[in-house]
Amino acid sequence: MVEQLKNWDRELFVYLNSLGIEDYDAFWIFVTQIKHWIPLFILFFILYFLAFHWKKAAFTIVSLVASFATTLAFTNFTKAAVARLRPNNVTDLADVIRILQTPDNYSFFSGHASSSFVVTTFLVLTLREKYKWIYIMYLWPILFIMSRIYVGVHYPGDILVGAFVGTVIAFLFYKSYQQFLIRYFGE
Repeated sequence: MVEQLKNWDRELFVYLNSLGIEDYDAFWIFVTQIKHWIPLFILFFILYFLAFHWKKAAFTIVSLVASFATTLAFTNFTKAAVARLRPNNVTDLADVIRILQTPDNYSFFSGHASSSFVVTTFLVLTLREKYKWIYIMYLWPILFIMSRIYVGVHYPGDILVGAFVGTVIAFLFYKSYQQFLIRYFGE
């Protein structure tokens, strides 16, 4: 059964990756690089300071960063334990996929997916009462994770599991965050 899932994952990856169009390569390479999203992260912090008094905003940012760091550590531990090669490093795929990046670390599960979903989900959970439009922020992780298939470095399963893990960790941190707010801020 596991082998069948891996085959489906591989076939879906090859299909989705092959949909790439050379004219859009520069866009997807831009999207997949974390440094290009720094203005968005600054916006996230500004939104917290606009929504909350400075102590609560600072605590919320610390909680967000802690959820991100936890997710990153768990992702890296899992990648090392599972040791699944990225599609761009699989010799059998080299002639049938488009490879626009060549990282040599492991693939399962996607750190881009887990980290972007933990940040976005925590952001949405903490700001949904202040900004009804905040759900639009999910466009960022969706674009971010789509880029990983496009550039040839992640299977769809890597991305789905990463998004799930990031979302679960965000909910866990949000529950702890709420308990802290009740205890120390009386909210």
